[in-house]
Order: sequence, then structure tokens, then C-alpha cells
Amino acid sequence: MTAPVKKPKTARGQRTLRNLLDAAALEFGSKGYHDASVAGITSKAGIAQGTFYIYFSSKEEIFRELVLDLGRTLREELSANVAGAPDRLTAERQGLGYFIQFVRDHPHLYRIVMEAQYVDESAFRKYFTDFASAYSVKLQRALVQGEIRSGPTDERAWALLGISLFLGLRYGLWGHERPVDEVVDAVMDLVEHGLRQPPEQGVARD
Repeated sequence: MTAPVKKPKTARGQRTLRNLLDAAALEFGSKGYHDASVAGITSKAGIAQGTFYIYFSSKEEIFRELVLDLGRTLREELSANVAGAPDRLTAERQGLGYFIQFVRDHPHLYRIVMEAQYVDESAFRKYFTDFASAYSVKLQRALVQGEIRSGPTDERAWALLGISLFLGLRYGLWGHERPVDEVVDAVMDLVEHGLRQPPEQGVARD
């Protein structure tokens, strides 16, 4: 596993690092990992190639950092989006809708994450394990507060992540023919009620 990138201490250095990561997102997102280059990143960032190597040793290193940065950013945005939700199921609904729309608005970012499984498997794994860990904590909190029924939060976190992952592919990247709200309604019916047929209601008799 690559050593963590050293974070710059000055505001100027932090801005340069942010500029490089934003440029890398455009470069990798538009060309894919193998066709992207350090020269393309620095050109998009408007900095000299020598400056790049102050922050990163290689294309591989900035790609890894970009994947992890995308994960941190998305987790922060999702948390902010559901911060006002009155309960966990409402938060699930809001978060799922936000995520699908995010993929539609930023398809190149989602492609970068998916490509990571072939470029840097450890970064790909960390992207999702960090998501799952944070997710499990939130589910545990909801369980303690009586918002969801008892059950293993780790397995549930991964299952819900899997739902989001493939909905992002199907309705974020591959097709926009259905409104996001319709997709979310259909999936939340499954999340809230499962697949089991409810018991037949007794027929009222005179």
C-alpha cells in the first residue's frame, strides 16, 4: 500500500494540492487511467510539472489519493444532505436520491472509482470500507434510538451500499429515462417492507 500523501501546511500549498486533484479528476475522468498523464494533469491545473512532484511521486500516487479524496468528499456531502432528516429511513431516502443525482451530474467521478478496482485495488477497497464503516455507525445509532429494528448493522451497511452502487450504474450512468424520485420510491418500498408478502388481512364479517 502506498504511503499517505503528506498534506501541505500552508494555505497556498493546500490550494495547489486541491488544484492538482481537481485537474486529475478531469484528466482521469475524461481519458481513463491508462491514457491520462502527469503532463495532462499539470496542463489542466496550470502548473509546472516540477511542482507536481513536490506533492506526488507518480501518476499512480495521485490516482490513489484522488479516489480516497472522492470518497471523503462524497461522504461529507451525503452527511450534509441528510443532516436535517428526522429519522434513519428519511435519511436513507434523501441520501439515495442525492447519490443517484450526483452520479448523473458527475459521471466521470463515478467512472474513476469503478476503474480503481483494476488500477489500485487497495484504494478501491478502502473507498468502500470507509463508506461501510461510517454507514454502520449511523445504522447503530438509529437502532439505539429505535428508528430501525434490531439486526447486524455491518451486513446491512454493505447491503445498502450495494443497492446504491448498482442504482448509480443503472440510473446514474447508463440511463436517465426514469425520474430520480420514482427510482427512490421503488427502492425505499423494498428497504422499508422487504420482499415478503404481507399476511392477508382478515375479512370483516357482519
